Amino acid sequence: MSNKIIITCAVTGSIHTPTMSPHLPVTGAQISSQAIAAAEAGASILHLHARNPETGRPSALPEHFMAFLPVIKQASDAVMNISTGGSATMTLDERLAAPTQAEPEMCSLNMGSMNFALYPLATRYDDWKHDWEKPFLEGTDDLVFKNTPRDIATILKRLGQERGARFEFECYDVSHLYMLRHFVDRGLVKAPYFIQFVFGVLGGIGADPENLQHMKRIADKLFGDDYQFSVLAAGRSQIPFATMAAAMGGHVRVGLEDNLYIARGQLAKSNADQVMLIREIVERMGRSLATPEEARDILDLKGAHKTAF
Repeated sequence: MSNKIIITCAVTGSIHTPTMSPHLPVTGAQISSQAIAAAEAGASILHLHARNPETGRPSALPEHFMAFLPVIKQASDAVMNISTGGSATMTLDERLAAPTQAEPEMCSLNMGSMNFALYPLATRYDDWKHDWEKPFLEGTDDLVFKNTPRDIATILKRLGQERGARFEFECYDVSHLYMLRHFVDRGLVKAPYFIQFVFGVLGGIGADPENLQHMKRIADKLFGDDYQFSVLAAGRSQIPFATMAAAMGGHVRVGLEDNLYIARGQLAKSNADQVMLIREIVERMGRSLATPEEARDILDLKGAHKTAF
């Protein structure tokens, strides 16, 4: 398994808005179609958020998730990883409603409270499809994405201990690695740990190559051989950082949640476009794609048959 690489595809997220790309999936049918195509292109994990199908606004409602989760499961054996981050404007109970009901194999888990500043995006567009988009983005100049130790413990207990989910630990800074170590020491997290290094979000660690090297060094110090790491970077840093991660023996994440483009000035027409691009790069480097079942073995997941959708 040492040469196997897991491609995660983050299909829609809660950062980009419909005005920014006509290819951003919003409805249940669009999300399921793009997720299935991404899996067929080589993604073994699908990281999933929901949106209001009428407005494209990020949603935490279980019915919006259930508009695509069973459809994807029927058509693909990819691992479905449901966000517990939702949107930084949501309460914790709202963020946990869908994964609590769905009982997925995997969930994302943000490992610390932070500024999550999207407001620079509001200056890039003059005409908006929906009234909510610009105020939503502008309001992030006074927004803290709340993930306190109590919040983290609640998620670990409710979804991990009680429902058997494993986690993609999203670490936006070095401090988040130490927070994860804290929960390991408390006995709330068991190896193997799947750590997602996140770069380039305003409020988190910057997308500089030396930061990736430093995050890897600290993770090695804290977790030894008990972890797998993956890398995502926002915007134009997406593919360069994924390439570096693959060269370092790590896993990669792409998708329209993190970056709307496939090349400079060229919008990606689908999530599958980005999956195929990084697949070609990592295979030319000599890495072999992990199948969904191999990803389950690497990350010690419970299996799709133990989900509730």
